[in-house]
Amino acid sequence: MRSGTGSVAVVGGSIAGCAFATAAARAGAAEVVVLERTRGRLADRGVGLCVHDDRAVELRASGALPEGIAAHRLERRRWVVRDPEAGAAGRLIWEQPFPFHSYHWGQLWRGLREAVPDAVVYRQGETVTGVAGDGEVRLEGGGAERYDLVVGADGYRSVVRAAVCPESLPHYAGYVCWRGNLDAGLLPTGAVDPHPEAVTTVCFPGGTCVIYRIPGPDGPRVNWVLYAPPPRDGGLRYDDPTSFPPGGLTPELTEHLGALLEREFPPYWGRALATTDPRDTFVQPIYDLETARTTAGRLLLAGDAASVVRPHNTSGAAKALQDATAFADGWRRADSVEELLRGYEGVRGGAGRELVALARRLGRAQVERTPAWADMSRDEVEAWWQGQLAGVPGIGGQSMTR
Repeated sequence: MRSGTGSVAVVGGSIAGCAFATAAARAGAAEVVVLERTRGRLADRGVGLCVHDDRAVELRASGALPEGIAAHRLERRRWVVRDPEAGAAGRLIWEQPFPFHSYHWGQLWRGLREAVPDAVVYRQGETVTGVAGDGEVRLEGGGAERYDLVVGADGYRSVVRAAVCPESLPHYAGYVCWRGNLDAGLLPTGAVDPHPEAVTTVCFPGGTCVIYRIPGPDGPRVNWVLYAPPPRDGGLRYDDPTSFPPGGLTPELTEHLGALLEREFPPYWGRALATTDPRDTFVQPIYDLETARTTAGRLLLAGDAASVVRPHNTSGAAKALQDATAFADGWRRADSVEELLRGYEGVRGGAGRELVALARRLGRAQVERTPAWADMSRDEVEAWWQGQLAGVPGIGGQSMTR
C-alpha cells in the first residue's frame, strides 16, 4: 500500500506486538498504535526460549530480529536416562545436532521494544474488551476507536481471535509443564561436565525435561522445562489456560515435582533442578489451538493469537517474527487492506496449523505415549524421532522461502 496511508492498532505489546508495530511503521503505515493492557514492565518470569539459527538469519535480514540482543549458542541435544550403572549424569541414549541460540524472554522483548520506531504510539494500561470486523476497538471504560486494520497480538486469550474465530478454543493436552531457571553457577561441579553448549533432555516414563543455558541479567542461567501429567489434587483448572506464577505453587505441586526429580532423574540433574528457588519456579497446563482462518473483515491474528503451539516445537518466537515479516512484505505489495489480508492468510494461515500438528505429535511421543527409553538403541531413538517429524525437516519452524 502507498506509504503514509492507513492506521493500524496492534492489540498486545509483547514479542509479537512489538514486531508487528515495527513492521507496520517501517512498511509505511501512517499511524501505528500499540494497546498493551499491562502497566509498567511486562513480567517475563525469567524464562528462556530458542530460535533456530536458519530462522535467525532470515529474520535478521528482514529486520524483524534486531542485532545485539544477548544470546547463547547451542550446538547439540543430548537425550539421557537415569541409570545407576552410568553415573550421576545418567546414560546418553542419543545425541543430535541442535543449531539454535537461546534467549532470555525479557532481554528479547526489551530488544524488540527498543527497536519500535518513535513514530509508534505505545499505550500501556489500555485493556481492549472487544473488536469488530470494521476495525472498531472497544476499550475498558466504554471508549471506542476505529482503525483501518486491527492486529491481534494478544496471545492465547486473544480478544481479537474471539472476533475472527469464535469457535476456536484452547484444548488441554492432558499434561503440564513445570518451568524454572537458576544461576548456572549453582550447578553441581566436579562430578560431571555440564555441557554448556548442549541441550540436555532427561527422559522418563510419562515425560521429559529439557534443560539448557540462557543469558541472564546477571550472568548465565539454566532454564528448564519439565513435561509430565499433574497430580490429581494439584489445584489446577483445565477449563481455561492458567498457571501458578513463580512462588505460587501449591504444596501438592511442589511435592510432586520433588518426587519426580528424586525418582526419575539422574542424580546430577535432579540435584541441579532441586536448587531452583521457588520464586523462580512455576507450572502451567499445556494447551494448543489452531484457527481455520487468521483474518476476517479488517482483523488479523498474529503469533499465539493465531495458533497456540505446544512448546516442544521450539518455534513460538520465530513464528511471531515470521508473521510480522510476512505482514510487512504484504503491506508493501498490496494495493488495499483487503489484498493485504488475503495474502497474509495465504502465507501464514497454513504455517500455523502445520506447527500445531507437529507439536501434537511431539507431545504424544515425548509425554503422552513415551517409549521404553532405557531399552532403545541409538538407531531406534533416531527412528523414533524421525517418526515424530513425519517428513518435516526439523523443529524450530520452517523457512518462509520453502
